[in-house]
Amino acid sequence: MSDSANKMWSGRFNEPVSELVKRFTASVNFDKRMAEVDIEGSLAHAAMLNKVGVLSAADLAAIQQGMSEILADIRAGQFEWSLDLEDVHMNIERRLTEKIGDAGKRLHTGRSRNDQVATDIRLYLRGAIDILVALTHELQKSLLDLADQHAATVMPGFTHLQVAQPVTFGHHMLAYVEMLGRDADRFLDARARVNQLPLGAAALAGTTYPIDRLYTAELLGFDGVCQNSLDAVSDRDFAIEFTAAAALTMTHLSRLSEELVLWMSPRYGFIDIADRFCTGSSIMPQKKNPDVPELVRGKTGRVNGHLVGLLTLMKAQPLAYNKDNQEDKEPLFDTVDTLGDTLRIYADMMRGVTVKPEAMERAVKQGFATATDLADYLVKKGLPFRDAHEAVALAVRYAEEKRRDLSELQLVELKSFSPLIEADVVGVLTLEGSLAARDHVGGTAPNQVRAQIARWREVLAA
Repeated sequence: MSDSANKMWSGRFNEPVSELVKRFTASVNFDKRMAEVDIEGSLAHAAMLNKVGVLSAADLAAIQQGMSEILADIRAGQFEWSLDLEDVHMNIERRLTEKIGDAGKRLHTGRSRNDQVATDIRLYLRGAIDILVALTHELQKSLLDLADQHAATVMPGFTHLQVAQPVTFGHHMLAYVEMLGRDADRFLDARARVNQLPLGAAALAGTTYPIDRLYTAELLGFDGVCQNSLDAVSDRDFAIEFTAAAALTMTHLSRLSEELVLWMSPRYGFIDIADRFCTGSSIMPQKKNPDVPELVRGKTGRVNGHLVGLLTLMKAQPLAYNKDNQEDKEPLFDTVDTLGDTLRIYADMMRGVTVKPEAMERAVKQGFATATDLADYLVKKGLPFRDAHEAVALAVRYAEEKRRDLSELQLVELKSFSPLIEADVVGVLTLEGSLAARDHVGGTAPNQVRAQIARWREVLAA
């Protein structure tokens, strides 16, 4: 190993690290994405050291100038990353020392890579959460636009993938708006726990220097500081919590993906997805495959795997920091990338969904979707619900044998199942009547759907 590549800790060892171990233990190939937040954290640490009298004003100015030049090189793609220097922190510190000399060596006073990396991850993740919440809101807006166009478009609502009751397509889209709203809330809730400063915990026990952690936290925009030095450097529960929230979001998008795939198939024919989100077949010229939704289903398993991986990573670690934690970054980074890409493409793709109302209406008429409405009608006429349920079940069996919908039966036929049925039943058995009857908060009546759309637009505009 050359002198220029000596480790910051190499004085303790009497032989160099083997090339295999060097490659095995290095993290710079993936943690260099934290370079900007690493510099941000270092500048705040230097300012704090100057405030408490540990670092001179001249050294602080030199560090600030050197870091500014390094940041410019990184952004321009001109920074040379060295595997010999192991990670993003050592690479930046070594380059700083080369630029400004001893002042660069003083930067690490009162801190360890343990609290430094914990701070970097939190800074990185805080920014990622803000971006992901904004992307989630953009997807919600796309779904709201689609719901607004189809607030009164009837479609079958399913349970067990069997036609159950009529709903509107707008109401169906709003279900996903609600899910994504909770997902965004989970990210924001997790952000409060992410946004606590570990810096100052040093290796594990704190430091003997008269540091001002609250000042550093203020400079970096943290809400507070981690209150126990052992916990500050060793736990990654905030990363696990974030990944759990991401896995839930991906699970919701996977459910939507499954429906889009089903609805686009000829057996349903409810929707079409714009060509730019689909692919063809190398052998079957007629094929138009919904690759994006299918891939999102697959990528959900990927993010779920990262969650299990992080939980497993932490489960057997004694206090305090262990090298195991180097393995936290790749699954975390990939989770951020996967979810971000998915949200971006879905916000665009949902604007390219074409709804086919006629196919939806044909489908809803095939499953006796207004049977519950007829039962409710009889209950309102005074029949106990269980008796009404039985009467309608018999009517459905009869209609099925006749290959007609309930709405297509004559009044005399319906009356054979209950003398309480009168001419006013006609409005009850129509799809429009069924929708309009569910006119309460959370119901599928078109005016309720439009009210929910307006409410969500107001929420997202705030």
